[in-house]
Amino acid sequence: MFSDPLLFYPAMLSDIQKAANYIYLEIYRFRNDPIGIRFRDNLIKKCREGVQIKLLIDSWGASSNMVFFKDLIDAGGEVKFFKKIKISWDAFTKNHRRDHRKILIIDDNITYIGSANISGYALNWRESMFRITGEISKTFKQVFFENLKIYNKFLYDKVAYTRKVDFRKYQIIRDVPSLKNQPIQRKYLELIQNAEKDIYLETPYFLPGSNLRKALMDASRRGVKVNIIIPKKSDIHVLDVLSGKYMGELSREKVNIFFFLPQNLHSKIFLVDRKYFMIGSANFDYRSFRYQHEICLFGENKNLNRQLVRHFNMSLKDSEPFDYNNWQKRPRLQKFFEWILVPFRHLF
Repeated sequence: MFSDPLLFYPAMLSDIQKAANYIYLEIYRFRNDPIGIRFRDNLIKKCREGVQIKLLIDSWGASSNMVFFKDLIDAGGEVKFFKKIKISWDAFTKNHRRDHRKILIIDDNITYIGSANISGYALNWRESMFRITGEISKTFKQVFFENLKIYNKFLYDKVAYTRKVDFRKYQIIRDVPSLKNQPIQRKYLELIQNAEKDIYLETPYFLPGSNLRKALMDASRRGVKVNIIIPKKSDIHVLDVLSGKYMGELSREKVNIFFFLPQNLHSKIFLVDRKYFMIGSANFDYRSFRYQHEICLFGENKNLNRQLVRHFNMSLKDSEPFDYNNWQKRPRLQKFFEWILVPFRHLF
């Protein structure tokens, strides 16, 4: 597990440089900046060496375009931009649905999955990226090709593309935009409802629906130690204001909320009873569950769980607890904006 981009970016580049057969990448943001240029140039080099390159990048989040990838395409690489923004009568409905996944698969043996985009602005963020080796990479490759089939489609079989993919003790869980079929949220609910000892959640954006909030509070009432770590200030300030509305009711039920202080926390990890983990791209909010294409890995692995516990403990050392008394005294203007933003909570 990597938390520091200064460590996992070099590891990813090193694995790319060693690739012999193929490199497949599905990602939300691939920026035209020094980090993005370095990744692109390494991909061009491998493509010229005969390695198959396929990229699937969200067109809204990309901050790059076909011109940026021209040399890679000329060398034989394939670059697809997920659902370009289009003006139409239902533009908001269609354009709000983004590919937020972050997976890199190399040579049937290496998979990266987690929270980080390919972008220089994340260099000072706390992330969660996981390097997984072994045959599960073949399963991730199959999932990547399934995702590639619907990269520019609005209508498709949502049940088929959210079916859980099993691999031994693990499950690959995918979301596609849907108001009813939300496998990642369902898995969170299942894990919270069955928790016996403790829950650890780290997320940059905390805006769960009433069902998840109730599950967290019910878990706390039955004696489960619930720990939630979020950034003191995320990169989306309006969401911080809105999520603050729900802090009080959770705190009253002894749900422990901590604010990470040093920089933006962008990691997305979940651990129950120090046994079952969920890692991947999904935020703990309406938008991820309802509108975005997400991917998570669920399972149990003692070595990974130990790494997650160490990560959580390090985050907690740099965090401050939520202060219920201060929350009660928050300015009236803040309460007003919380109230104003509630009807739009599904969009953040």
